[in-house]
Amino acid sequence: MKIRFKSAFTNSLSKQVKYISIDSVSRAQSFNRELIEKIRLVENNPYMGRKSIYFDDDNIRDLIFKGYSIIYKININRNTIDVFGFVKYQNYS
Repeated sequence: MKIRFKSAFTNSLSKQVKYISIDSVSRAQSFNRELIEKIRLVENNPYMGRKSIYFDDDNIRDLIFKGYSIIYKININRNTIDVFGFVKYQNYS
């Protein structure tokens, strides 16, 4: 399957990397590189992420990385994975 990064995801990730780089540029670069490597694993195993807690759809999955949820949709007909969300987990209890 082909991974497509939507602008909502890239914008959110870019903001987070920029924020991390205030403290450490090398840590920000490492965070970005490791995150993309983890997302690339989904190409061969699209259902490796859990069913999304944000959407009621089996084809929308959450990939967890260092406390962040990367949200993606599997489109079987187009043979694509659309990565569209990047959020930090927060407990609202």
